[in-house]
Amino acid sequence: MRIAMLVSLIRPTGPIIVGISLGFTLSLLSVTWVDESCDSDWMGAGDEMLIGQPGSSKGARKPSSISTGTTDNGNVEEDFEPRIVPYNKPAQEGPPKKVFRAKYASTELGIRERLFVSVFTSKTTISTLAVAINRTLNHHLDGRLIFFTGTRNRKLPNGLFVVAHGDERPVPNMFQSVRYLLEHHIADYDWFFFVQDETYTQPERLKTLVSHLSMDLQLYMGHPGEFIGGETQGRYCHSGPGFLLSRALLLKLQPFLEQCRTDIVSIRPDEWLGRCIIDYAGMSCVEEYEGLNYNYFTMENNMDLSRMGNDGFQNALTVHPVTSAELMYRLHKHFTEIELQKTYEEIEKLQSEIKNVSELAADGNKSALWPIGITPPFEPKSRFEVLRWDYFTEDNLFSCVDGAPKCQLNGADRDDVTDVIKVAVEELNKKYNPFVQLSAPRLVSGYRRLDHTRGMEYTLDLQFQATTESGHQKSIARRVHLVRPLSQVEIIPMPYVTEATRVHVLLPLTSYDSHAALRFLDHCSSNLFENGENAVLNVLFTYEPAEAQKVSTNDVFAEVKAKITSVEHRYPSVKVSWISIKTESPGLLRILDIVSRKHPVETLFLLVTVDTVLNSEFLNRCRMNAISGWQVFFPIHFQEFDPSVAYPDQVPPASPDLVREAGQFDRYIFEEVCFYNSDYMSSRTRMSGDLQENEELLENLDLYDVFVQYSGLHVFRAVEPALRQAYRNRTCDPRLSEDVFHRCLQSNLESQGSRSQLAMLIFEQEPGNST
Repeated sequence: MRIAMLVSLIRPTGPIIVGISLGFTLSLLSVTWVDESCDSDWMGAGDEMLIGQPGSSKGARKPSSISTGTTDNGNVEEDFEPRIVPYNKPAQEGPPKKVFRAKYASTELGIRERLFVSVFTSKTTISTLAVAINRTLNHHLDGRLIFFTGTRNRKLPNGLFVVAHGDERPVPNMFQSVRYLLEHHIADYDWFFFVQDETYTQPERLKTLVSHLSMDLQLYMGHPGEFIGGETQGRYCHSGPGFLLSRALLLKLQPFLEQCRTDIVSIRPDEWLGRCIIDYAGMSCVEEYEGLNYNYFTMENNMDLSRMGNDGFQNALTVHPVTSAELMYRLHKHFTEIELQKTYEEIEKLQSEIKNVSELAADGNKSALWPIGITPPFEPKSRFEVLRWDYFTEDNLFSCVDGAPKCQLNGADRDDVTDVIKVAVEELNKKYNPFVQLSAPRLVSGYRRLDHTRGMEYTLDLQFQATTESGHQKSIARRVHLVRPLSQVEIIPMPYVTEATRVHVLLPLTSYDSHAALRFLDHCSSNLFENGENAVLNVLFTYEPAEAQKVSTNDVFAEVKAKITSVEHRYPSVKVSWISIKTESPGLLRILDIVSRKHPVETLFLLVTVDTVLNSEFLNRCRMNAISGWQVFFPIHFQEFDPSVAYPDQVPPASPDLVREAGQFDRYIFEEVCFYNSDYMSSRTRMSGDLQENEELLENLDLYDVFVQYSGLHVFRAVEPALRQAYRNRTCDPRLSEDVFHRCLQSNLESQGSRSQLAMLIFEQEPGNST
């Protein structure tokens, strides 16, 4: 009985006791096996390599061996005794050298542009043929286009980069042009194309030819010709059809260029350059290189372009001679149509290849996207990213810009719908011809949405009158899907601008704006004057006749002028200029006419209002987006809502975020604008003819209308997050034009608050809805 009780007590702890005993046993056995002598005399070679001799760094001590070494004196030496190595800064000889880093990666890596085009023109053709060359060739090239002439003209056509050497003789003009390229552009381009202004050049074929040539070639390519007299071996390239020179060949010719001018006597510039290249570079003109041909065509008098079906003309890179600018444009249209047709054929070929390859995929034809070759539709990741379909008919659109539920379909929207229906009918007739002819299309319903990844998508329900070959007619309905794909995004070449331009800020003031002007000056003090911005403030005080008579006794702008004096005293380097203008009509154009005459033509103006909050970011954007002779900038500011509506029972933030609940971008106001004085003066000059017939234009038109109708410049209108206006219930002057007055009222109404905030405010004010 006692034994059974003892066994029952030991049984739960039995495994634990056995485990502990087994662990001690194995530990003792392992210590016995790895115990080694510290004597290194009987160690093997393998152990020496692993452990190493005491004091050496060839090996490391075994982790299980705990030993200490002894020196010859019997002293104990500790293993791995650390040694501190102090860092001594090397002495520099002279000032530290500044490391040069290129602005662009292509400059640092030595990557050059591909093609440079040089066009030789004259005084009689620079305004006709040279302009035609520039319009048909310049914007198609990725490189540079420069016109060389020997005559210095004071008046040059716009858009042409002309280098005048001052010597009308052909050979010196060619010499000066080649030397100019070697001095200014030889390090930036791989290939140089020389052509006369009476030669048409197909830009796409020229780029294709250059793209297949290596950058390190020494090549002289064009239309070869024999030298007169035969005293020079080799052939030169005629300048009429143009010729191509490589960068490597020009560099090889550079040391001998001056010697060519003195030793070679010739009256033709192409022969002179050809002899120079042959004599000093050892290269002769070639028409073909490794399967690449320089195709050209010689025009004859009164040739009909529509009847030129031979391969020599259709495949020509250059056509020479072209007698008029009109013929140049006709040639460009003809060859552009050829290249466009080749592009369409290539697209169809690629689409058929995609269809054939998709049949071998796991999903078969379902794996091919529709349309073939177009980016797949956007897939929303949440319900907030779902694209909206807009419903429309032939007469109405049910998603309007102003938020109305229904509006009339007109303008660009009507043209878009008409074009889509026309394309749908053409494609359906291609599909059903010749068995069925569809006519009299009628749009039952239509849907469209803008997919930013692929383009505008359409779904149309169309009703047709179908006519068979036998003459039977029947009304049928078909649903079609169409996509207007986004075209290739191109970078528009723009003139160079800099952020160092001084901005002249114009602030027109009336008596209604006196109090708000004080706040504007405070913002300028903190954002402009303290930061030392390169900007000048010009205040334009506009007096009515009654107010002007009381200036000496009761000046309506006395408080503002005192504030200006205080600002100038606080910032001694700041000078705020102001002009007093007396006028019966508050038209802005009359005020700008006075200001424009008091400033140079190259002045950059920034027109603002008393509610505008300026900062450095917006000033830089003004400098970059306003380009003299090219573009004016009308920013769309962010208008904050009425704090009592946007933040009921809350303290409004000092600087609200750019969110829907805080405000909106006010598209009704065109009061802020960046423009150059020269552009304004040219626009007003063109406007003078219409002013003689209608003197009220100065009051009816605002500055935006003037630049759109009379400037001929790019009018850039875009939202500007850095430009904000605090809420203020502005007073709209009824003496302004009806359009300007209506836009002012609409801006005040929409600046009250969002639709949901106004709806909640109305809901809370209704009886019985308060809680």
